[in-house]
Amino acid sequence: MRSLFWRILATFWLAITLVAALAMLLGRALNQDAWIIGRHPAIKNLAADWAQVYEQRGPASAQRLLEQQKQRFHIDTQVLSENGHPLIPGTFPPRAAALEARRQHRAEQLPWRRLTSEYTSPTSDETYLFIYRIPHPELDEWHRDSLLWPLSAIGIALIVLSGFSLLLTLSITRPLDRLRGAVHDLGQTSYQQTSLARLARRRDELGLLASDFNRMGARLQSLIGSQRQLLRDVSHELRSPLARLRIALALAERATPEERQSIWPRLEQECDRLETLIAEILELARLDAEPGAPVRIDLDEVFSRLRENARITAPDTRILSRVQPGIEFQGWPDMLERALDNLLRNALRFNPPGSDIELNARLDAGQLLLSVRDHGPGVDPAHLPHLSQPFYRAPGQTAAGHGLGLAIAQRAAERHGGRLCLDNHPEGGFTASLQLPLAGAAYTETQKQPEA
Repeated sequence: MRSLFWRILATFWLAITLVAALAMLLGRALNQDAWIIGRHPAIKNLAADWAQVYEQRGPASAQRLLEQQKQRFHIDTQVLSENGHPLIPGTFPPRAAALEARRQHRAEQLPWRRLTSEYTSPTSDETYLFIYRIPHPELDEWHRDSLLWPLSAIGIALIVLSGFSLLLTLSITRPLDRLRGAVHDLGQTSYQQTSLARLARRRDELGLLASDFNRMGARLQSLIGSQRQLLRDVSHELRSPLARLRIALALAERATPEERQSIWPRLEQECDRLETLIAEILELARLDAEPGAPVRIDLDEVFSRLRENARITAPDTRILSRVQPGIEFQGWPDMLERALDNLLRNALRFNPPGSDIELNARLDAGQLLLSVRDHGPGVDPAHLPHLSQPFYRAPGQTAAGHGLGLAIAQRAAERHGGRLCLDNHPEGGFTASLQLPLAGAAYTETQKQPEA
């Protein structure tokens, strides 16, 4: 993380320095003569002042103005008309032209900098050509003085921008460091969701990342906790059939051949119970695996298979199924059918003889509602919130089962983004419903007639 910090900070600082240096170099390289004429105190307003004096007071006053400028700034000036003739004597030395011609012929450097500019008077529309000769020592001294303030301003700007770069760098690296610590804590199972609460309140990409990480951490902790609880419950539930098997085997060892004939069915029954329990545990565990891409589910076909399976175990019980037409639902057929099959088998255990079981599929407030209703005694409302917990059995329950059917249905509903609703029916009996999210479903109010 430190490497990333310095890399980002150095990148910002070098970019700022590069821009400042390029701006300075371009300012001096492009239009250098114009830059000096427009900024040097002896030249920048001289053309306008001289034109005004020349037109209002005459050549003599204009000549005195140039001599005063030379005495003050050591700069020579010559003014020509549009046809190239001198308007006044100017302040050039008498042998300046000959020296300039000789130095240029020998390719030697002149002791001054020659600058030219044109000025058009706004009052007379006359155009004047100004020729300036600035000695190099004077020009170098002015350059040093004139660049002092820009350099100071650039230095201050660099300091301020470096501070902003530091803050920007810290705003990126500090959240990443917190995320790294959260990842480490999650790997050590010591993750606390409050550790990223402040970062999750940020309204940027890092805040979204922290929020997603919090949800992921909560989901992982929930899965780990449920797996641990399931492992404890499985260990507890497996002890009972194993203990009964050991007792039956011990009795069989000491029993006579006639007595053993009565013990073998008991052993076979305990083995069947153990096999059923292991199958339900594996079914519950498989719901946490990746199910693949969702597909369209034909609810009529699913209900038809559920009725056929129910006829095998309870041939005397009628299953009344109603599927609202036009329902379009995407999900995982095997997972949904296992969940409904568990709800249906649970209803068959408690449904009294001669009563029907209702299996319905309808749309309610934009959601798919799959319900299974029996006409049994129902459940004490105090136990309803706990029924979907693995291996939970309400007090006084005598029906066969291990308490995993509703847990499997609950897990299947959660994988579809919904929930399992359990309640006593107002007209008697018990209703278990899968409430699943559904968007854009087209349907009509016509319902199928009950089927036997």
